[in-house]
Amino acid sequence: MVEQGRRRTKQRMLDSAVLLLRERGAAGVTVDAVLAHSGAPRGSVYHHFPGGRNEMVLGAVRQAGDYISAMVSEAAADGDVRVMVERLVAFWKRSLTRTDYRAGCPAAAMAMDSRDVPDAADLVRDIFVRWQYGIAEALSGNGFESSRAQRLATVVVSAIEGAIILCRAHRDLGPLDDVLAEIAPLLERRD
Repeated sequence: MVEQGRRRTKQRMLDSAVLLLRERGAAGVTVDAVLAHSGAPRGSVYHHFPGGRNEMVLGAVRQAGDYISAMVSEAAADGDVRVMVERLVAFWKRSLTRTDYRAGCPAAAMAMDSRDVPDAADLVRDIFVRWQYGIAEALSGNGFESSRAQRLATVVVSAIEGAIILCRAHRDLGPLDDVLAEIAPLLERRD
């Protein structure tokens, strides 16, 4: 029972770090901010994250990256890349409206502000590569030639990430709708 409570505390702290990263960027993820947001006791930081703030931030980015990777993998298993992109766009639209346009992509936030967290740049690169690889694999499975699938995967990730930024700036979901309308036809199955 105690171990389960410890896992819940660690998870609350990671969830708080993800949200703070999405809303404030890497600089906004401080130990004090995570403790205040999660309600965790101060001693739990060094119990769960002996590497301190950097370990906590990397854990948060990894968790967020894994979550989106799982979404891509699950949608790719269904075999329709267009549906995959529709699901990703729907996820980000829900996320943006739930947070009143305050929270963007944590991997993008870390990519923009990783200089003070050792290993962050490598982790973020790996996360984006996984997303692109998953989309490219799904496109290849839908009949796209490998190099074209890789280029389209880059376009999909870049367009969605850029649209998230524009949605936040404009406080409007239109950029995600525009991205979906323009890239969806490019992803039709090639049989």
